[in-house]
This record gives sequence, structure tokens and C-alpha cells, in this order.
Amino acid sequence: MRRSPKDALESARGITRRALMLGGAQVSFAAVLALRMRRMQLEQADEYRLLAEGNSVKIRLIPPARGLIYDRNGVLLAGNEQNYRVTITREDAGNVDSVLTDLRHLIPISDDDAAALLAEFKRRSPTTPITVADRLSWEEFTRVAVNAPSLPGVTPEVGLSRIYPRAADFAHVLGYVGPVSDYDLSLIENPDPLLGIPKFQLGKLGVEAKLENRLRGKAGTRRVEVNSTGREMRELGRQEGTPGDNLQLTIDYQLQNYALARLGNESAAVVVIDVQTGDLLAMSSAPSFDSNLFVRGISSANYRTLTEDDHRPLADKTVQGLYPPGSTYKMVTALAALDAGIISPEDTVRCPGYVELGGRRFHCWKHSGHGRLNLVQSLEQSCDVFYYDVSQRIGIDKISEMAHRLGLGIRHDLPMSAVAEGLAPTKAWKQERYGKDWVIGDTLNSAIGQGYVLSSPLHLAVMTARIASGKAITPRLVRSVNGVEVESPEIPDLGLNPAHLAAVRAGMTAVINSGRGTANGSRIVAADWRMAGKTGTSQVRNISAAERARGVISNNDLPWERRDHALFVAFAPAEAPRYAVSLIVEHGGGGSAAAAPIARDIMLFALNGALPPLSAYPESQRGRIKSQQDTLDLVAPETASGGKTRS
Repeated sequence: MRRSPKDALESARGITRRALMLGGAQVSFAAVLALRMRRMQLEQADEYRLLAEGNSVKIRLIPPARGLIYDRNGVLLAGNEQNYRVTITREDAGNVDSVLTDLRHLIPISDDDAAALLAEFKRRSPTTPITVADRLSWEEFTRVAVNAPSLPGVTPEVGLSRIYPRAADFAHVLGYVGPVSDYDLSLIENPDPLLGIPKFQLGKLGVEAKLENRLRGKAGTRRVEVNSTGREMRELGRQEGTPGDNLQLTIDYQLQNYALARLGNESAAVVVIDVQTGDLLAMSSAPSFDSNLFVRGISSANYRTLTEDDHRPLADKTVQGLYPPGSTYKMVTALAALDAGIISPEDTVRCPGYVELGGRRFHCWKHSGHGRLNLVQSLEQSCDVFYYDVSQRIGIDKISEMAHRLGLGIRHDLPMSAVAEGLAPTKAWKQERYGKDWVIGDTLNSAIGQGYVLSSPLHLAVMTARIASGKAITPRLVRSVNGVEVESPEIPDLGLNPAHLAAVRAGMTAVINSGRGTANGSRIVAADWRMAGKTGTSQVRNISAAERARGVISNNDLPWERRDHALFVAFAPAEAPRYAVSLIVEHGGGGSAAAAPIARDIMLFALNGALPPLSAYPESQRGRIKSQQDTLDLVAPETASGGKTRS
């Protein structure tokens, strides 16, 4: 079929358009290629010539500045300081042994360090710079810099190293950084190239470890020209990295310092929490240690001193330590019984000094008994028999359910190392754990915080805050990131009967402010700051029937490690709670004597925002308190925000 002249003309026009478009694309491609070739030949000729002549352009990573950590008032807790160091790159050095020998004439490098460095050179890539020495003095650094032309592969560098001002106060919360190990790398699926730099430091414990990815930042790069001996001739280009995030914690610097100082030489721990927000204001574990030692490389002697100390300074007792909570657990049993309708606040139980069950006596701490008591009185005088009685009627599962409701027996999500879950045991738990049935004696022990029950000071602080507020308070440690407030979820109500909570709070108030209360000696006389609390004594040894018959040995007559733990929990002000505190003194004896006085002082510091005023103490105690305050090693007020209020 023949096409008309018109169709032939249209077809020709279409072919022409396509040809023009194709031709235009070809011309554009050729133009871009020509421009690229021109740039490579003219503008980048020197660079490519260097690459062709012995691969003399090197790419170096620039470690970013690690993010800073502040307290809630903006006081620096973890910073970076200038660090003079020297590195060697094996590829550029050639004979590493010879270069290292020459370098040892300029700066101190021990035989052991030299041997370790030679082993490190064999393990690492020849293109990886190895840090030979750091924290050099200015004189040592300049000696190396002046002689650098005759030291192939040697590069003097100015970098940053972590520093912790007044490190002992925050050693357990912040943790510390240290050189990356093979073990660290084995835990990471796709390691950041930064971690391959020998002696690059990453978080090992605490906030430094748990928030490592936020604090580390992103590496930058620099392109440098080196000569045939490996010496840097000039920098060809630089792309700066991204610093790590700056964090602000909820911890109050001065309160943390005071709490640790007040714990003194005890093996102890204290947690202070805001009962309305969940902000953790202090988390002090004693004794502590200087985390700067680990950053700089701790000596074997210093490390051995820490590990062999029976007070366990390396352990963070605030979140890792698990202890039978003793009588501080009685509020759990009380609320469980009230919530289940087993008792009312007015119901009474007679205490003859013991309960007999299956041929075994479960004793009250008061041998002669307390007589007939109601709920408030049972807390005030810490009667064990009251809780033996009600626990048999309610059962362990209901008690454990209330414990979980109050924040016990669960792992709280905090950026700290080895946060313990604790234990609020149930029948099913014992069967699964030991393959044995739960017995009623287990319930009696658990009702007074003994037996299988385990809690940390953090757990007990959360429990106390929930009782004080009636809300499901969740502990919080990070307040803001790069100046942006971390949003907290809405805090739900616990759903407990307000009358039941009021009865338990009244009992805790009587513990301290009633003449018969177990902690009356640690009362606060300032009306606006009255405290409510509960003492606890955690038994760490079994008392035989024979010993009980002839008289229980006093804690003071026992070796330190066999004495009972002393515990205390409190909130204040009693009428309008702001803060809750929990404290344990390991092997301290009784909670009223060893733990309550320390907790009171720390609570007063939190309420006052500074050293507690003597007028808050009973008049008979003020002279002793003044002498005690004068001996404490406290941070200078000008280094932290002062004032009477806490933001």
C-alpha cells in the first residue's frame, strides 16, 4: 500500500525530531565528558600526579569531639581535654623497629610498651596509624615535632581525651571510656571505622557505654600529601566530622556530692527521686573510685586495690545491688491486703511476739510482742506478726502483684550498666526455679521482705515515690539532648484507693514523728519539711533456735560481713511530697540507727537545695550535726548552681 505524500512528510518530520534529540543528547554527554577531562587534566592534575607517584595522597580519619555530659543545672560532668600524642603508620615508617628506637630517645617508652607496640603493628593494617604515646607534655611533644622530618611515618597530633571533673561523685552513673578491644568489636555487627583506630576510646560502663552511639559522633576526613619518608607535606582537603550529642542528666551535682560525702566510709547506696516527675536527683554508691584512672590507663596495683576491697567500690549498688528489703516491704503487703479487702485500716492483730506454724515459730523482732495493733501502728512499730497474719489470708501471688504495681521485681529502663530486675516471688516462680512447691512459711518470710524477695535501692526509691504520689512514677535519668528537653510520657494513676494510700502514708509518718516510731530519733522538726518513712533490717545470716534461746548475738559483736543490712525509705514533705529517698548500709545493723540518720540528712539537703540548716534538727542533736557537717568534703558552691530551689 502506497503512502500519501502527506503521510510521508509527517514521517520524515518525526524522524528528524528524533535525530535532533539523539544528537543533542550525544553533544551534551560529550560536553560533560570534555569538561570533566579538562578538570582532571588542569585543576586536579597535581593530585592525580601524586597518586601516580607512589600513592602519596593519604586519607586520614578525624575523630569527632565526644559529646559533653552535664548535670541538671548545667555543671559539666564529662568533658574533653587537649591531648598531645604521637602515632606511627607502618606503611610509611618502613623499618618500624628502627623508627621506634629513635623515638625512644625523645620520649619515654618502656620496654614493655615497646614490645606491645610491635605486636600491635603486626596485628593491624599497615595503613592504620598506631598511637605510640599520648598525654605527652608540651616539651616532649615539641621534641618529636622538631625531629619529625627524620622520623618516617611518625605524626605528632593534638587530639581530645575524656576527663571527669570530681570523678568519684559520678563514677558509677557516668562510667568511663577506654580503648576499643577485640571483645568490644566482636559485640558490634558493623563497627564504625572510627573503632578501628588503635587506642580510640569508647564507653565501657554507665551512661558512657549505654549512650555510646549518641556521644561518639561521626568521623571527619582529611586528605594529606606525604613524601617518600611518610612525612606529611600538606593538607589537600578536610571534611569536619559531627560532634557527639551533648546530654543533660536529671542528677543534681551538689546533692550527688553531698550524698556520697554523707555515706562516708560505709559500703552503702542512696537514691533520691522526684515523686512527681520521676527525675533521679542523686544515685550515689559508696565507696566510689576515680574514673579518670581508667581513661588514662589504670595500674595493676590500683586495679588490684579496687577489686580486693570488701566494700566493692567498682559495683554500682544503686542499680546492681539486690538485697532483701526487710521491713521496707511491709507497705507492699499492707496495700495488697487493703486492695484485696482482706483488712481495713481499722482492723487489728494481736502480736504475742511470734506466730507458730507447722511446729515452727516465726518471731517478731520484739521478743515480748507488741500487743494489739492496727495498720498504722503496725508500720509505726514495725510489727512482724501483723504481716505474718495478713499474708496468710492474702497469699503470695497477691503480694507479688502489688509489688510489681509499685515498681518492684521489674527492670527499669535506664542508660546504666547491669540494671537489676529484682525479685517479687510467686508460686509459679519457685516451681520453675527450684522445682518445689511454695509453702506458707515462704509467704510469711516474703511478707516482711525476707526469704526470696530482692530489691535494689532504685526499686525501693520508685516504690516510695509511687506510694507518696499515688502515680506510676517511672525513673528518668536523661533530661535533655543538645538542649532539647526529653519528653516524658504522661504518668498514669496507680488506681489504688486513696483511703488505703492515706492509711499507709499515715503509718510511715508515725514511724518518724510518733514517740513510739522506730525512726523517731531521725525526725525533722521543721514543720514544712516533716518526713514520712520506714526502717528496715535485712537479715544476712540464719539465727538458730539455740542462739535465740540464749540470746541473739548483737550485730556489734559480729564480724562486719555477718551483720544485718540497714535500710530506710522516706518521702518529704509528708503532707505534700516532693522527694523520695531510699538508702542501704551494707552490714550496718539496724535501719533506725545506721540508715535513717543519713537518709534524713540527704533528704534535708534536697529540700533546702544546700547544706541542711541546724534548725531542722532536734535541738539536742544540733551540736553533733554541726561537727559532722564541718568534716564533710563538699564541692564548692560556686562550681554548681546554688539557691534554695531546684528546677
